[in-house]
Amino acid sequence: MNRFFLLFTILINSLYAFSQNSIHYSISVPSPKTNSYEVSMAIKGIESDTITLKMPQWHPGYYQIMSYGKDVKNLNLVTGKKSTAQVEQANFNTWNIFGITSGEITVKYQIQTHREFVANSYVDKNRAYIIPENTFLYIPGKLNISPTVEIDLPEIWSSIATGLQKTSSKTYQAEDYDILYDSPILLGNLESLPAFEVGGKKHQFIGYNIGEFDKELFNSRLKDVVQTASDLIGDIPYEEYTFIGIGAGRGGIEHLNNTTVSFDGNQLKTEKDYNRVLNFLAHEYYHHYNVKRIRPFELGPFDYENGNRTHMLWVSEGLSVYYEYIITKRAGIANDEMFLSNLSHDITELENNPGKNYQSLAESSFYTWRDGPMGTSGSDPEKAISYYIKGPVVGLLLDLAIRNATENEKSLDDVMRLAYFRFYKDKNRGFTDSEFNSLCEEVAGAALTEIFEYVYTTKALNYDKYLSYGGLKLEKSESSEKTIYQLTIDNNASDRQKEILNGIVGE
Repeated sequence: MNRFFLLFTILINSLYAFSQNSIHYSISVPSPKTNSYEVSMAIKGIESDTITLKMPQWHPGYYQIMSYGKDVKNLNLVTGKKSTAQVEQANFNTWNIFGITSGEITVKYQIQTHREFVANSYVDKNRAYIIPENTFLYIPGKLNISPTVEIDLPEIWSSIATGLQKTSSKTYQAEDYDILYDSPILLGNLESLPAFEVGGKKHQFIGYNIGEFDKELFNSRLKDVVQTASDLIGDIPYEEYTFIGIGAGRGGIEHLNNTTVSFDGNQLKTEKDYNRVLNFLAHEYYHHYNVKRIRPFELGPFDYENGNRTHMLWVSEGLSVYYEYIITKRAGIANDEMFLSNLSHDITELENNPGKNYQSLAESSFYTWRDGPMGTSGSDPEKAISYYIKGPVVGLLLDLAIRNATENEKSLDDVMRLAYFRFYKDKNRGFTDSEFNSLCEEVAGAALTEIFEYVYTTKALNYDKYLSYGGLKLEKSESSEKTIYQLTIDNNASDRQKEILNGIVGE
């Protein structure tokens, strides 16, 4: 009994000591023209004379090692005259601090930016795009601390866009480090489009240098995207959502209550342009469901040092591509021709890639850390594929298989809804590979063995079999460079086939 009491007391004291830690960051941009910004980190409640600080190695949503620690410059301790604390850099993303006597320290450092990209911080004279993983050092083992962030906005800039919770005019707070690292920050003279409501929740597009285009039309179509995607799942889990345009560049990254996207509205000239951009935004928005909440088991808690490998990015990314096509079609933004053209492009890219005979869809997910998301940066790009390309193709075949097995009563939509409510809402965790496969078969009421062979092996896809369920055909033609594949609607499709296709496209 005494031993139990002693252990219990130690546990309570250690939890109390943990709760007493506080971390406060300050960000300033004193000289934007240097492409850098400054960070201070004040830590209180330290109960040891030594602590370790690390910079994350990667950014969830972009599955490659980014080595953010190499951007840290001039890290120094801010100490009083009697302090004996010293800092020693152990490697490019790790610093050890010794001789702490007062229970608190402050470190200051600069972040040097060098690349306009959605997964990198970038500063110039016009704006600062701040990636949290590229900015905030953390204490290993203390990612549950609730940090605060103070942002000193330069006088030449007027706006801040971030998903962080605002607590005062300059200060923001995150529940823990997963939330902090999920909340990018954009500073500058930003332009906001009128906010709109979906499901009683506020949504807004705000960005830097967003360009000249029909903003009323764009905003209306963006609302249609949000409405269609949220109707598909049947729940809106955030209080407010922000689309953050970071300017020209490449890429987009999803977050729980926002997305950061490269955006240039000057490119919005034709219906094809709108389709392309709104596909992109639909993809990033749908991600707040699929990967941020409907997630593979391995993607949480995050290992910011080593990364989190999974075989299931074909679901998280590949099916999000499939649903970006579906969302824009059901929202009335894309027509049948655009919808089929998007999938035809993916089939063409897949079937002309020799990597399809060497790497499975599941392997492309696992090895994205080596090969890159498009499968082109590994040691032999001709032996790799992209889950962004094969994923939506298999998604189409999976959807058709479920609809055919259930007389069009059930679909992949039901799988995604069930995954959301069963694993995220009820169990508050991700799903395993086998759980997702079982979920698909549960909805279908039948085995889907061949479909999963398309995921875990390099077996050739039987297009004719599955496309026929929805009255679709795949036509081939030859060009000087490759074979072109084109999905078309069979004019002789039966009523049942038409119903299945209409179920997919929302007609």
